[in-house]
Amino acid sequence: MAFRGQHEHSLDSKDRLTVPRKFRAALDDGYVLAKGPDACLWLYATSEFDAMEDRYVAPHSPFGANARDLRRMLNASADEGELDAAGRIRIPELLKSAAGLEGACTVVGTGQYIEVWNTEAWAKKNAELLGQFAEVAENLAGGEE
Repeated sequence: MAFRGQHEHSLDSKDRLTVPRKFRAALDDGYVLAKGPDACLWLYATSEFDAMEDRYVAPHSPFGANARDLRRMLNASADEGELDAAGRIRIPELLKSAAGLEGACTVVGTGQYIEVWNTEAWAKKNAELLGQFAEVAENLAGGEE
């Protein structure tokens, strides 16, 4: 399943976030919630997180400092779990703080995974992205990544 769209939700008093209904089936077998490189959290189906690690992280030798650091950044604060009966995930304090989440959150589909943003931070990032759309598309069309 591809995760698409953006949805406004709020953290409840127990730091739980409701996952949009259309995304839930893909997370039925569990999820991994991790700090992303931007000011957001990444929410993956467990199998997709494992596949991402196998493809992009595992090929790098653990003898390299950058590879070790990437493994630490992805896994040290990651949280695994299952959706509760109401389709919610609990966001641990460490991850909540890392992404600046309080109250209003925006859940953003990015294809293979979901991002969870502070709503104000997402509004700024989204405006920035819209202003760069043509440039980014052109750069990727030329083979840059």
